[in-house]
Amino acid sequence: MKRLVLTLVLLSSPLAAWAQCSGHSQQATMSCADGQTWDRDANRCVPIVTG
Repeated sequence: MKRLVLTLVLLSSPLAAWAQCSGHSQQATMSCADGQTWDRDANRCVPIVTG
């Protein structure tokens, strides 16, 4: 009986870890070189256009 309980706990551990990580709303902050900014649509750094 102890082995069965231990096996169930060990098999459910990855599911618990996945549940904690899925659906989080934090987003990584992108940093670009000087004179550039992050373009969300293009998913890359683009030059800052002034004027």
